Amino acid sequence: MSRLNDLPPHSLTPEQDEVYQAIAGGPRANGEQLFDLRATDGSLNGPFGVMVQAPGVGLALQELGSAIRYRTSMTDRGREIAILMVAVATRSDFEWYAHRRIGASVGISEAELLALRDGSFTSPDPVEDSIASLARALLEDERLDDDTYAEVVGWLGEVQTIEVTTLVGYYQTLAQLMDVFAVQAPDRCEVDPDSL
Repeated sequence: MSRLNDLPPHSLTPEQDEVYQAIAGGPRANGEQLFDLRATDGSLNGPFGVMVQAPGVGLALQELGSAIRYRTSMTDRGREIAILMVAVATRSDFEWYAHRRIGASVGISEAELLALRDGSFTSPDPVEDSIASLARALLEDERLDDDTYAEVVGWLGEVQTIEVTTLVGYYQTLAQLMDVFAVQAPDRCEVDPDSL
């Protein structure tokens, strides 16, 4: 059970409502809904409910997340591979719950999802493999030596290297927020956190 009270729309301050509207009325809410963005009372699930609690930070944080999800040069598969790697490394059941579904919708197979979960993921695509290598190094708190950096940038370029690095940091931040405030995936989530 979350350490924070749910904030349904009718209970929001104007500042909180601005964050709520940016999330619930933005690109995350458009198109096919692969996970529950809102609870039955209208409050936001996952990290989004935390963002609403502190609107000064939450508005900027949701905007960064929107930029990472919708305005980078990464392919959808590459982005989801990196996000799922963060979910596993941080044991974030909500991120696994949400992004496993998104990943499957962009072509990540069940075998690849299992490999991501057990840490053995590789890709025959050198760009995806470079994204995974960079994410793995960042998640294991390794400094990139010059040779590894040159190899990653050789496949990703500088812009995509910045994007992946920022994505990993952003999703680690979300995982920390959800851990501190004991925010879990919705009740009907079939993911067992101990299986991550």
